[in-house]
Amino acid sequence: MSKRGIALAGASLTLALAACDSKDDSPNKNPALTQRESDSLFANSTIPCAKAVKKSVSAADSVAARQGRMSDTGEHNP
Repeated sequence: MSKRGIALAGASLTLALAACDSKDDSPNKNPALTQRESDSLFANSTIPCAKAVKKSVSAADSVAARQGRMSDTGEHNP
């Protein structure tokens, strides 16, 4: 292949790759999940060890609810 053919092939490949780049930076297009949302999705999946994630999420919810109740009543953790 001649140098001209290689240059033409390289330019074509570059244009093709640039045309395939469909990166959309709008925040509403693909919003990032929060850690809580991703943990919840993982916990409800059939992936091994998902039950452990589900238990830890429920334990974190329980602690947060207890802290909320304690702050509402003015109690402090002993």
